[in-house]
Amino acid sequence: MREPSSRPVVAVVGGGVSGLAAAHRVQQLLPTAEVVVLEASPRIGGSLRTAEVAGLVTDVGAESILNRRPEGVDLAREVGLGDDLVHPATITASLWNRGRLVPMPRTLMGVPLDLHGLDDVLSAKGRARAAMDAVLPQTELGDRDVSVGHLVEERLGKEVVDRLVEPLLGGVYAGHAREISARAAVPQLVAKLGQDRSLMHAAAAATRPPDSTAAPVFAGLRGGVGRLPGELARAAGATIRTGATVRELARRPDGGWSLVVGPTRDLELVLADAVVLATPARATSRLLADAAPASALALGRVEYASMAIVTLAVASAAFPEVPGSGFLVPPVDGHAVKASTFSFAKWDWVREAGAGASDPVVILRCSLGRHREEQTLQRTDEELVGLALRDLTDAIGLSVRPVDTHVQRWGGALPQYAVGHLDRVSSIRAELARLPGIAVCGSAYDGVGIPACIASAHLAAAEVVEDLATMGP
Repeated sequence: MREPSSRPVVAVVGGGVSGLAAAHRVQQLLPTAEVVVLEASPRIGGSLRTAEVAGLVTDVGAESILNRRPEGVDLAREVGLGDDLVHPATITASLWNRGRLVPMPRTLMGVPLDLHGLDDVLSAKGRARAAMDAVLPQTELGDRDVSVGHLVEERLGKEVVDRLVEPLLGGVYAGHAREISARAAVPQLVAKLGQDRSLMHAAAAATRPPDSTAAPVFAGLRGGVGRLPGELARAAGATIRTGATVRELARRPDGGWSLVVGPTRDLELVLADAVVLATPARATSRLLADAAPASALALGRVEYASMAIVTLAVASAAFPEVPGSGFLVPPVDGHAVKASTFSFAKWDWVREAGAGASDPVVILRCSLGRHREEQTLQRTDEELVGLALRDLTDAIGLSVRPVDTHVQRWGGALPQYAVGHLDRVSSIRAELARLPGIAVCGSAYDGVGIPACIASAHLAAAEVVEDLATMGP
């Protein structure tokens, strides 16, 4: 048994970017705290990871940070990575639509901002249906939540959902437009609904930058976003334990918490004054089953999607001319790949690293797998590479074998924000607020992107530090 010290002990369960950000913020807010991060897997970082492909280090998980939210880039600067922040050289995406690469129209999460650019995406019938948005009665949601697909189909028609919204939402959530909550996934669009009868006008208003000097949409890190967890762990000053599965969590009579940690044959009891759970929803549900049963039930219902990222290194001289930084794929067309990113075109540092190799290469990646379509991922790594190459052959005319490949599987990585998601999150936090010294954070709550995860981590850290101050010594 680990005895508590005179310093307040905060246990952070989960060593992904959310858990590490929570540990870092606790140390900032309460320097006297003893913070321990308990990560079940052998490594920290969650879905941020780099790997070597053809001798080059590149991201094989999340590869960009939303720059127009400050939390991600601000934290990168705080931990000493400010000089390595970069922005995409190009983010011009295409749509592999009906067998052709066509320019992606301007959209908000797949909702077109106007009718321009839809000729290559929609049929004549689909364009006529989308144009009805200007004359249909105004959509009134009131307090209701609906799926993004339902909202868009009602205004713009089925074809817009299938051809535009599905590939965009698939890229973010690996999910299905007709199941994902509009209030959770596109809150800025929902907020503009009452201002104009047209959904396209609302989308245009929601995407309008606040001023003419708006920052670039995305940022990355030279050397890979996967560098962030390591630097964050060093800056946090916390004790970080990997291979430390938390099996049970219980509230003690004195208001503190007991955590049963470790392999079943060598269990350890860790005592903490406060706990931050930065684990996926189902793991959090299991740990809260006794202390917060209603929250545990709600969390247990959150579904997750699995996916895989296939990274390819191809000889530069043999790579075909390609437009922009990649392409998205409408699932309705039946391809295995749901998106491809031309990393060498998107990031200058990737292009320069590839060009500087003894045998110059270009790096690109494909993502496969969506919610409840995990059968695709039951294939071997070699088969997944084959699926990616088959689709790349058809989409861009790739005709050579890659120099090297890497397959990264992300099992249960992306939570699905089903209709009613915001109410569920509110009810979870309301129950936990009645239990001093515990908070939750991560991608299951306020957004799946890096800044949203960091924001939820900062909120959780502030909550437990405030509870510790209230509880006193």
